[in-house]
Amino acid sequence: MTQDELKKAAALAALDYVPEGAVIGVGTGSTVNHFIDGLAGIRSRIAGAVSSSEASSARLRAYGIPLVELTNVDELPVYVDGADEIDGGFAMIKGGGGALTREKIVAAVSRRFVCICDASKKVATLGCFPLPVEVIPMAARHVSRELAALGGKPVLREGFTTDNGNLILDVHGLAITDPRGFETRVNQIVGVVTNGLFAHRGADVLLLAAPGGVERFERG
Repeated sequence: MTQDELKKAAALAALDYVPEGAVIGVGTGSTVNHFIDGLAGIRSRIAGAVSSSEASSARLRAYGIPLVELTNVDELPVYVDGADEIDGGFAMIKGGGGALTREKIVAAVSRRFVCICDASKKVATLGCFPLPVEVIPMAARHVSRELAALGGKPVLREGFTTDNGNLILDVHGLAITDPRGFETRVNQIVGVVTNGLFAHRGADVLLLAAPGGVERFERG
């Protein structure tokens, strides 16, 4: 199977976690695009979706799936999204597509986070994939210096602006052995909006696609 076929398999497996009649949270990225495509086939079963990005909103809208503003929802039963890396404790690095802040917000109000990805995303230690950090533009140089002091090599993501109008620094050269602690430490840097570590709010379910099928893991 190709990597895209594996992504599709994981995405379609997540349809089993969609409650009937509910508003659900929908993430961003190539794997999530497969989930949205599958969701279109059962759109009459759901009340709508809260999207984490303009790109996902456009795809949902094209399928006629009602979009719901998060400000009109107190809680979501489930949030489905991918990961750039995920470790054995279900902590993740996300934000390769630049939607990390909105993804983190939607995840925070969801009772269950279902992570969909192919087996290549499972790692022993986070950090091989550069850690995205969303920053206020005027603070980019300051944040870069602070990230370098933490042992990383921050690189500005050229020609990219987030849906929130901010910049992304991709931090290379990390080996993140304490994801929760490092997430907190980076978020305390003045000028950081948030970073792509999802450790305090990690995944609850991991659907990991491999050539032999989709493996399902649950935290705890």
